[in-house]
Amino acid sequence: MKNLTLILPLALLAACGEEPAAEPVPEQVVSPEPANTPPAPDEALFKTVFAETCEGAEPVSVAMCKRAMGSDVVSCEFGLGDDEYMRNKAQLEVNEDSTGWNLADAAAICAEHGATLADS
Repeated sequence: MKNLTLILPLALLAACGEEPAAEPVPEQVVSPEPANTPPAPDEALFKTVFAETCEGAEPVSVAMCKRAMGSDVVSCEFGLGDDEYMRNKAQLEVNEDSTGWNLADAAAICAEHGATLADS
């Protein structure tokens, strides 16, 4: 009998279980649209942009470009033809759709090096 008095309250407590918790509704996570970012400006990219922009100019032999963090403008120094020294300067700017680079003040840069501005 003694055992029964101990077991009965325990059985009643076990029978009074809690309601199952409502399942959490998964929140819809909105992923941000991918931002258009131009490729990192390096020597190969500058050579390509210069060659495509300035028709008839000597090819770029060496180039070094620097970009401030988050800037839309890149400063480049470069050498043309057989010149191994970076005696020339130009800037690249992000194009309209932010997917690539263009020469800033392209007409002046091309004229400075005896080339014509390519039709874009």
